[in-house]
Amino acid sequence: MLVKPAWWKESVVYQVYWRSFLDTDGDGYGDLKGVIRKLDYIKSLGVTMVWLNPFNTSPDKDNGYDVSDYYAVMERAGTMADFDKLLAEVHARGMKLMMDVVLNHTSDQHPWFKASRSSKDDPKRDWYIWRDPKGGGAPTNWRSYFNPSSWEFDERTGQYYLHSFAIEQPDLNWANPEVREEMYRMLRFWLDKGIDGLRLDALALLAKPERFEDAEDPHDICYLTHNPGLHDYLQEMNREVFSCYDIMTVGEVAFATPETGPLFVDEARKELNTLFHFEVADDMPEWDMLRFKRIQRTWAEAMRGRGFGSQFLNNHDHARQVTRYGNDGEYRVESAKLLGTLVHTLPGIPYIYQGEEIGMTGVRYDSIGEYQDIAMLNRYVEEVGKGRDPAQVLRELQPLSRDNSRSPMQWNGGPQAGFTDGEPWIKVNPNYKRINVEQAEAEPASVLHYYRELIALRKKHPVMAYGDFTDISGDDPHVYAYMRSHDGVRWLVALNHDSRANRFTAPEGAAAGKGTLRLVLGNYADAPRERGVEGTFALRPYEALIYEVSG
Repeated sequence: MLVKPAWWKESVVYQVYWRSFLDTDGDGYGDLKGVIRKLDYIKSLGVTMVWLNPFNTSPDKDNGYDVSDYYAVMERAGTMADFDKLLAEVHARGMKLMMDVVLNHTSDQHPWFKASRSSKDDPKRDWYIWRDPKGGGAPTNWRSYFNPSSWEFDERTGQYYLHSFAIEQPDLNWANPEVREEMYRMLRFWLDKGIDGLRLDALALLAKPERFEDAEDPHDICYLTHNPGLHDYLQEMNREVFSCYDIMTVGEVAFATPETGPLFVDEARKELNTLFHFEVADDMPEWDMLRFKRIQRTWAEAMRGRGFGSQFLNNHDHARQVTRYGNDGEYRVESAKLLGTLVHTLPGIPYIYQGEEIGMTGVRYDSIGEYQDIAMLNRYVEEVGKGRDPAQVLRELQPLSRDNSRSPMQWNGGPQAGFTDGEPWIKVNPNYKRINVEQAEAEPASVLHYYRELIALRKKHPVMAYGDFTDISGDDPHVYAYMRSHDGVRWLVALNHDSRANRFTAPEGAAAGKGTLRLVLGNYADAPRERGVEGTFALRPYEALIYEVSG
């Protein structure tokens, strides 16, 4: 267990992808006023912090992750007055607000980049990363996340600039101290307004390789991350900014491993509070119980006594969890509750992505023209350009498209699911008439009510936040069972991730000998309220059980 309790370690975070949350002006895009309008709903979940995706001024090539003015609010989102009201209303309800900040790159429409590309002699030339052509082409064979090359040629100055994401998102040069100081000034601006948390986008990419040379395997883009100097930047950022405020910081750390991840969050190193790793979301395309267990076990061991991690199975960049990792057909409700139980009872801070709490599912649009995801669209063009069948390419890209999680929030069974009075920027999932908040509120056994119970438990029982973790299910391919223990309290969590019934017998001594199991929460209404520690569990399809061990 970690020695020092802290408010942020007890957080439950609700992610709001505002453009798909609620539209109040009929333009088809959600807005900050829509978030304000639904704050009572968010508060009713019991969450403690709201994470808001980027709302800064942007050409919107990558849904706000291409910032052209860090000090202003995107017109589609609203005004600075709207933001100030949102922050005040969040605080008035006893919650906190986390801002999503893009530090690795800007938009190519940002005044800094316009100045940088204007001339090799411009004072801001070195704010970005420019290199001469090599052999008549790009300086290296590196790919970007969104394009076949991470380099774009600029005819005006005859050099290439680096972009780890879209062409319109040039990377900043963090080796330049002027860049770092400007970014720290920007962070202070928002923190001085009262922001309570920072989600730091693409953080592993801030430091660039010491030498710009061809990669042996350009498709393995880990060379864009974890380069020398990264931790120096984060420790400086902590000294200059984070340490001056009582906030929560979480880094999006691509390619983090159990060996490298603790370096970011070890409390003695003074970098971040917590991080997102992607060994599940990026590297496990479909459910694999044994792999999932290994990931959780190795990360829990690596973080024990050093720092805090995060738990999530979907977000704005990853397909909805009940479709990808659960059963969105016959057992949608049961599997949605099971996945929620996983996220909230495993070690780390739980994140809820909007709509997850009602069991929203992924979408499959009929044509490529209905998709908006720039990463998917660029990949489609690349693959079709190789002569491949467009229909086959579309089928391959659909399951993991980021648009699976970006369809509008389903509030009710009315037109456009209650999201907008206009034409939505992206199509509503056709199943909104049977899966929506209004329906879930009226159904006592809904996913929504179950999530409220889970979150209430976390607030009441420190074992969920601070408890030690022990996997007691071994190599069972369907059942996951583990103990959480803290300050004399012991919980046993048993989960059957399967559409068939299964049985589980805890190994001798796993629950600390004889005693009684008293039900804390189960996702079937008739789960046994009390049972002995010894013996075999009969678990129904997608059944999730939380028991307290006593005696």
